Amino acid sequence: MVLPIGDDNTGRRSKPVVNYVLIAINLMVFVFLQGLGSNELFTYAFSVVPQEIATGQDLVRTVVIRDPMSEQVVGQIDLQPTPISVYLTLLTSMFMHGGIGHLLGNMLYLWIFGDNVEDDLGPIRYLTFYLICGLLASLAHVLSTFVFGGNPYIPSLGASGAISGVLGGYILFHPHRRVRVIMGRMLTEVPAFVAIGLWFVFQLIESLGILGGMQTGGVAYAAHIGGFVAGLALVRIFAIGRSRTIA
Repeated sequence: MVLPIGDDNTGRRSKPVVNYVLIAINLMVFVFLQGLGSNELFTYAFSVVPQEIATGQDLVRTVVIRDPMSEQVVGQIDLQPTPISVYLTLLTSMFMHGGIGHLLGNMLYLWIFGDNVEDDLGPIRYLTFYLICGLLASLAHVLSTFVFGGNPYIPSLGASGAISGVLGGYILFHPHRRVRVIMGRMLTEVPAFVAIGLWFVFQLIESLGILGGMQTGGVAYAAHIGGFVAGLALVRIFAIGRSRTIA
């Protein structure tokens, strides 16, 4: 396991105000609107449901969750009415999380890697880049759900797809920047292409579990992969006209 805990910010020229605001919004949504994860009425109303995105219809129903191996019922989700267009959940879901661990893990990655990408792009471009990567990541999850036979009624949420796009931008612009990581029981530094590269390999391996019908804990790995690829593809376009230092 490789856990990033910081990076070398030498050469960063600006204060990452947008990155701070994004982190603050995610925290406030989880605390005040999701009730630290206890407000399921809000959470299931504003999460992305692939079937809703595919049909454009708001669904209010109970979804039974079964173990993919044993077919035993392991839980249920009560989808709530969405008071806005279901397509807007592609945006609202990016600022919600399934639990404290989910939230803190995402915010750690955003804190470490987002500031340098904002410095590369500038605040307005960075915000636009972040949101577009998140939207494309959610659409990748929706598409993969239907292509690979997932349950299209299970909602998804989280900033992971957008942050994956940030990681794609970071590894392209700062492949050799030193990243402090906990690797096993050891604290060390590795180049960004190693830290983020290992993260991406893990996403690919876990996504193969989905294809093979294995239990994956409800993580939308297709969104992670889709967001990362979107970040790689788009970050140079967003950086046109910006001066920056590759490290």
